[in-house]
Amino acid sequence: MFENVKFVLEYKLGANKKCAEGLENDDYKVEAVKSDEVFQVTIRPKKSISFINAYLVEHFGFLKNDRVFANGYQSWTTTREYKASDVQRGLRSLGAVYPVRPFTALFGDYDFQKYSKKPGVFHSYSYTYVNSNGNVTLLGSLNERTGYTIFHVDMNCDTLRIQKDVEGVTTDKEYVLFELYESKGGYDEVFDDYFAKLAFPKPRFDHMSGYTSWYNYYGGISENQIMRDLEGLARVGDAANVFQIDDGFQSKVGDWYANEKFPGKMKNIVDATHAKGYKAGLWLAPLNAAKTSVVAKEHKDWFIRCPRLPKREIGVIGWGGGYTFDIYNPEVREYIKGFFNRVLNEWGFDMVKLDFLYSACRHPRNNKSRGELMYDAMEFLRECVGDKIILGCGVPLFPAFGYVDFCRISCDVAPTYREPFYNKMLNRELPSAKNAINNTIFRRHLNGRIFGNDPDVFYLRERDLTGKDEFFNKRGKHKFTRNEQLLLAEINNTFGNVLFVSDNVGGYSEETLELLKKFFKPTERKIIDAEYVTSSEIEITYSEADGKVWKLRFDVYTGENSHTEIK
Repeated sequence: MFENVKFVLEYKLGANKKCAEGLENDDYKVEAVKSDEVFQVTIRPKKSISFINAYLVEHFGFLKNDRVFANGYQSWTTTREYKASDVQRGLRSLGAVYPVRPFTALFGDYDFQKYSKKPGVFHSYSYTYVNSNGNVTLLGSLNERTGYTIFHVDMNCDTLRIQKDVEGVTTDKEYVLFELYESKGGYDEVFDDYFAKLAFPKPRFDHMSGYTSWYNYYGGISENQIMRDLEGLARVGDAANVFQIDDGFQSKVGDWYANEKFPGKMKNIVDATHAKGYKAGLWLAPLNAAKTSVVAKEHKDWFIRCPRLPKREIGVIGWGGGYTFDIYNPEVREYIKGFFNRVLNEWGFDMVKLDFLYSACRHPRNNKSRGELMYDAMEFLRECVGDKIILGCGVPLFPAFGYVDFCRISCDVAPTYREPFYNKMLNRELPSAKNAINNTIFRRHLNGRIFGNDPDVFYLRERDLTGKDEFFNKRGKHKFTRNEQLLLAEINNTFGNVLFVSDNVGGYSEETLELLKKFFKPTERKIIDAEYVTSSEIEITYSEADGKVWKLRFDVYTGENSHTEIK
């Protein structure tokens, strides 16, 4: 690779837009150097220019049965291997139409990437690979701080177009556009090689198991419910190590004080959690504030503004709409540090789940690309948290490398296995058991190499199988058959290192309690291969600790599955 590359730059010179090919013209000079399997492209402007996009274009030569990996934009975005006959879909039908589109587009890359809707045309963030019958060619970026690297594959035309998303940057100084790496070998071999080259520190922690409150109550939690579920989790003893409280404890998103349902002001729960021998975790959306929050009403100048309108930008649609803090404002930085101090030091939490982080970089600003904005946000959040545990969520993954200990690599799993009809009409980040399982499998290479993968929760609750649970949220009935529950739990256990339930474990039968202990344990399985064998069926080949080799085949839409011993 990188032997016969064409360089293309889209940029503005004053008010004039330009698109130029080649390594030098009157406006800039480009130096492209390949050494030790690293290909670096540096631009030296001859005058001040405003970047829009930079591209490298090269012939690849795809084979008929190649599988191409496309890494989605952020944690929740659909990620998988594709074949030449597959289509990578963007916003769908209703989701692409105004006035719905501004809300569905919030979560992903839909405002700055085009989805072709043609078979064999895909794009992947930060890295990609081509799997030719077990022979894997990985291409990855070594530096996303200057902007996202996006690999565009067209299997029909045998082309690879590598984009650097540098929109928003104006400079007359030397600027490194691309730092790319190529590795060839087996699946695990190329990822070991790639992450060795990236040289991030090894993850500090290798496994979390326990409880999170979201999928039993959503935002309707109270101190009494949480204390009851802590007692329930204690039935598994040291098979669990974390008890996490999710959304619903706070006065408002952005204000971050305990509401009236938590008279103990959170420290009571932390002390009780520690007494059980568990780490205490808490959910936050640290970059956001609900429109109705005190901070949003009193400090209107603390938030990111819309690019072309004189008003605050909606960064999150939850909680009736939420704004995103401008972390380059010194007062904002002090405010955010203040509530982290309350959570981590006054209340004593050991772990924070930080959610909706993608909102930091929806649009370029401050002469920074989207990638640089996201990097700055992650660096600041790690500074706020210190050496305590971060579980990232809703975040573009590469900028999270080295800053989070664990990270969500899938969308929310949803309370039903079968997708609601509107999932097929909106975007690629909606809650979905199917998509969660899909991402958990195809992002397995991150697990343990850069952080612990969080595939979201699994369920073992029993009364919910009939749709009846006195503690289940008013949003509706929980619809997982026992077979679907066990499939989800098996996938999470096989591919993930954050193994959480939201159930009241105190209501489990002894049989279900033993299942929970089994799924909380780190797996000893080794994955040999995983792929779509039909448009809806995934086949996983794995070996057990006893040396036996099995195939698990299942339909991602129905959950129907079978195990077959092959060796």
